[in-house]
Amino acid sequence: MTDLKPTVSGTALLFEGGGMRASYTSGMAVALLEAGLHLPWVGGISAGSSNTANYVSRDPWRARHSFTDFAADPRFGDWRTFVRGEGLFNARYIYEETSLPGQALPFDWETFTGSGAAVRIGAFNATRGEQVHWGREDLRTLRDLMVRVRASSTMPMVMPPVTIDGEVFVDGALGPAGGIPLDAARADGYERFFVVLTQERGYVKPARQRGDALVRRWFRTMPAVAEALRARPARYNSTREELWELERDGKAYLFVPQRMPVGNGERSVAALRTSHEAGLAQARQEIPAIREFLQG
Repeated sequence: MTDLKPTVSGTALLFEGGGMRASYTSGMAVALLEAGLHLPWVGGISAGSSNTANYVSRDPWRARHSFTDFAADPRFGDWRTFVRGEGLFNARYIYEETSLPGQALPFDWETFTGSGAAVRIGAFNATRGEQVHWGREDLRTLRDLMVRVRASSTMPMVMPPVTIDGEVFVDGALGPAGGIPLDAARADGYERFFVVLTQERGYVKPARQRGDALVRRWFRTMPAVAEALRARPARYNSTREELWELERDGKAYLFVPQRMPVGNGERSVAALRTSHEAGLAQARQEIPAIREFLQG
């Protein structure tokens, strides 16, 4: 087997979520693989967990295809799957079925398991009202990985919650860091961070203006989810402010989209391809600066 040891030390790689906005940041996963930059710790939340898995498995084709052409798959999900209880995005199919050998997005499990990188996949435990960051010890099989990537990516109300070992999980973006796994990297001892964001630099998440009553009714059996949804804007904005401070102190390199061309629910393959190519172009342009930071 090819040597799969990390080529970088001392810095954690963090992938933010954002649904189909990850079409843009999947370009960074591809650019890092092209450059041979393999970091020792990789964490992701929501769509960032897919970027994490694809990057650690060193599969640029899957990194690109997952957030571009795959959206045209007739089983990707729509209002019909939503009515059937499978979600507006057909999550079981997207994550657990397509990753199998011979399917639409076969996953390189051998390379993923052979990689020397530590991995963290973040999700929100709706049963306990707590954030969890699963690591290698939880990812013993391909299904272990993909059901957790699915749980991490389960947008509330849009996709059905996921049960793992008797407990219910939803999107990791509801956790205290607001969808950016800075807390997980710090808990594992890291003080330098390379963070791949999916919103432009000037973005501030607005406070929820309405819909709280609907959310409370929807999650009447999971009140921790309703509360986390209410708190998410403040948590997200706080983490972003902390990242700007780390950037100013030279402790973080932030990849920030110059212009985010798609929303989290984008389905147009043409728009997603354009988004990916824009992200890839920006990432390639920044690789010299990224390399300099990683070697610092």
